[in-house]
Amino acid sequence: MNNIMKQRRRSLLKLGGTFVAGTVSAPALAKLVNPIGDVGKDIHMSHLHTTERIGLVFAIQDVYLDPALEKLNHFLRDHYSGDVGIMDPLLYDLMYQIRRDLGVRRPFEVISGYRSPKTNEHLRTSRGGGVAKRSLHMDGKAIDVRLPGVPLKELRDAAIAQKVGGVGYYPKDGFVHIDTGNVRTWGG
Repeated sequence: MNNIMKQRRRSLLKLGGTFVAGTVSAPALAKLVNPIGDVGKDIHMSHLHTTERIGLVFAIQDVYLDPALEKLNHFLRDHYSGDVGIMDPLLYDLMYQIRRDLGVRRPFEVISGYRSPKTNEHLRTSRGGGVAKRSLHMDGKAIDVRLPGVPLKELRDAAIAQKVGGVGYYPKDGFVHIDTGNVRTWGG
């Protein structure tokens, strides 16, 4: 890596996690920090249970920004217990690509991100099914979302088209499960 790239990476690591929704747009950040045209990958979400919102650049090309990942880990914490897990950054790449393919700028609405083993067991035994005993939510590799303005079937189809991980379709509950595990589909 040449000196210019090292300097840009250091700048990005310092700045990457500091831009939250409304502060600066992802394209503006990418131009500001990296004027030669490296593309910043952004993600925008609102959490239905905590009412928090987040929007930030989480990677420049294939370089993940650690401060941004830390903010996303906290944002997607177990909303029952407050436990913070480590989310798989590939999940953000997948969500980024889905939004791009659908041509949507609206934030994902998050139903569930990380789940502690204790929360997962409680949900599994109290909800009459629908929660896996060995859920990928406990590994930070799964998220349940919807995308306002996009029919659930289209969101599901866009996720399946990525050919990455699992896609569960829950039309009665109004969300799509996306994960970075083995490629598979279910529900509907």
